[in-house]
Amino acid sequence: MRAAPPPLAADPTPLSRYLGTALDALREGARARGGPLPAGGPEAVTRHVREALGDVLPERGTGPDEALRTLVRVLAEGAADPAHPLCAAHLHTPPLALAAAADLAASALNPSMDSWDQAPAASALEAEVTVALAAEVFPGAATPDALVTTGGTESNQLALLLARERHGQALRTVVGANAHHSFHRAAWLLGLPEPITVPTPNGTIDPAALAETLAHTHGPVLVAATAGTTDEGLIDPLPALADTCAAHGPAELHVDAAYGGPVLLSRTHRPLLDGLDRARTVTVDLHKLGWQPAAAGLLAVRDTADLAALRHTADYLNADDDTEAGLPDLLGRSLRTTRRPDVLKTAVTLRALGRTGLGALVDTCMDLAQDLADLVEKTPGLDLRARPTLTTVLFRPSGADDRAVADIRRTLLTEGRAVLGRARADGRLWLKATLLNPHTTPADLAQILTLVEGSTHR
Repeated sequence: MRAAPPPLAADPTPLSRYLGTALDALREGARARGGPLPAGGPEAVTRHVREALGDVLPERGTGPDEALRTLVRVLAEGAADPAHPLCAAHLHTPPLALAAAADLAASALNPSMDSWDQAPAASALEAEVTVALAAEVFPGAATPDALVTTGGTESNQLALLLARERHGQALRTVVGANAHHSFHRAAWLLGLPEPITVPTPNGTIDPAALAETLAHTHGPVLVAATAGTTDEGLIDPLPALADTCAAHGPAELHVDAAYGGPVLLSRTHRPLLDGLDRARTVTVDLHKLGWQPAAAGLLAVRDTADLAALRHTADYLNADDDTEAGLPDLLGRSLRTTRRPDVLKTAVTLRALGRTGLGALVDTCMDLAQDLADLVEKTPGLDLRARPTLTTVLFRPSGADDRAVADIRRTLLTEGRAVLGRARADGRLWLKATLLNPHTTPADLAQILTLVEGSTHR
């Protein structure tokens, strides 16, 4: 006699019990870790995981409660916890509890966003939310739209793909030296020439240098600017770059605002993104300054007609007669086929917090960056690279060479005491703090500097 199959996620009773087990394991793992990441480095973490995991595929399973408790606990104990205030290296945000709960509901329902009959309500929700968010990026545009993506890399690739479909293989891409690596990878994947790189000696694209480049580049061009560079959080001079593109037609402008895009929600800091609406396409990530569980990316377009190039037909998903009968065609909304309803967590967050609530979170993190910069400037023995534009602060011990800076970072990582990033600017290596946790306190900021100073004097 066959055993009964395990319960499905649609049954709330076992799901509730499993959720309790998982939450207990999360708490136990975090308590055992005791800091922002596990101590001991890669070898210690790998050994601990292997010991807990044992036989990856045993002949007989250990049962759902033991498996869930053991592996969630070991993952939590070995995590770099973005919710810990001393975990401040990357654009790796602590997700809101509300958004994580919505993501659980999406996982339990498991709509597949590749045909309407697999995701009736989810597809309608996505259509409403993406148009509303695109309108934030392109206020006043007649037909703005946005696609849900896995993040900036996919969004930037889509932007290049759409431009290639408009202009063909003759398209050249121009990027700043500050641009995200995904543009070079996207050009390679799409069979386009290697992007032309404009130097950014001050961290941002110089409009005069861009004009010189465009004057010597023949044929169609897509200029990729950045609103929130990965290393320093800098914003290219968008209005001037838009003017430069307009003066050197047929140059089009794309803006990678994966980091900085959500600043649009802040009434205080929104002017930093003046000129963003002059782009043809814009990348935005809400799993950065939007506090969503990954993934929550968007590619916003000024005109929904630009998305027509993505149309593709598979008879079992979007047959012509179904489309003509009124069933929405979802296959042209992504390069992926099966994809999660990632829009649900975003929709819940927008409804719960509104523009004011999300803008306040942005403002808090921007203020934290200024506070940390103040502390660095007041601390003898530490140098500040520059006042922060967004939430990224670069600093280093005075007189330290690059090797010493790298050693400080790795020491803090190996000891599990703090997670700081690294960035190269003005030919030197800097420690990088990316402040995305609105619960961080002044004492936490001071502790970051205390730990760096302690590692410096060893």
